[in-house]
Amino acid sequence: MTTMTIYQAKTYFSDVINRVLMGEKIVIARGSEPVVTLVPVKKKRSRRRIGGAKDVVRHMAEDFDAPLKDFDAYMP
Repeated sequence: MTTMTIYQAKTYFSDVINRVLMGEKIVIARGSEPVVTLVPVKKKRSRRRIGGAKDVVRHMAEDFDAPLKDFDAYMP
């Protein structure tokens, strides 16, 4: 764990961010008193399930996939 002052963190901000993203924990201090710890944000990993939307759509109109009249001019 690395400790640095606010001034140092501000001066080398992009380097500090890169170091944190590489897994280093950095403590930022005001004078000699630690005030903040920087750690990377954990990404949420959502897993899609096959069939996850089953039973969500309960009713679909009979003409759901019928051509729309507004698009007659575009159809060959």
